[in-house]
Amino acid sequence: MMKRTILWVMAAILAIFGLGLLSAYAAIDDNAVENRDLLDEIRGRGYVVVGTTGDYRPLSWLNPETEQYEGLDADLSAIIAEELGVELRWYHTSWPTINTDALDASKFDMANCGITITDKRLETLAMSEPYLDNGKTILCRVEDAARFTSLETLNRKDVRVMVNPGGLNEQFARQQLPRAQLIVYNQNEEIPARIAEGDADVMITEIVEAPTTCAPTLGWPRPSSASPSPTDTSASSCARTIPVCSKR
Repeated sequence: MMKRTILWVMAAILAIFGLGLLSAYAAIDDNAVENRDLLDEIRGRGYVVVGTTGDYRPLSWLNPETEQYEGLDADLSAIIAEELGVELRWYHTSWPTINTDALDASKFDMANCGITITDKRLETLAMSEPYLDNGKTILCRVEDAARFTSLETLNRKDVRVMVNPGGLNEQFARQQLPRAQLIVYNQNEEIPARIAEGDADVMITEIVEAPTTCAPTLGWPRPSSASPSPTDTSASSCARTIPVCSKR
């Protein structure tokens, strides 16, 4: 099966390495002719369609008040569209369906919402070089901070762990925390509030996302900076790094 060309492009990569969009396409797919044809098609129709989940701050988030996508990857998508001289259109996808959606050319041209590079995705999808080092972390209530200090303290029958469906957070929880009570909650952006309300004890999330969800309005202090080191446990009482690291 010929790989469907999907891009996760960051403007800084283009600036630092001097790559145009055509070069970026060619660099991530063995078939440069196919990439050139896709660029011509996008320019010819006058718009590029970008797939996004819209639930992953600070990279891609659908603001319910403005009904606009916000965040780093949303801004980068706008830059890509501007560089191509076309309109930006969005396709709302989900973590459980993003891989299959990417293989359907009728849905979107590229996806850009903080997508982890995995061996499974690379079997059928073309992906850019990683532009962000990231790591798994947890969110918990302040009063429970001393209770959860390692994977061992999370992997207990009396610990309720909440995750969004279909992504690496759920995969990580199932693999690393088999003894915990796993609660799959569909709306990722609502999980911090569910933790604050006591519906679960811990949210599995990522270092880049944690500071955007730890807010005084939820009864949490904003966390100090957290390193993506796989052994770092120096994060605040709101977010604590656990020993796993991935790249997005």
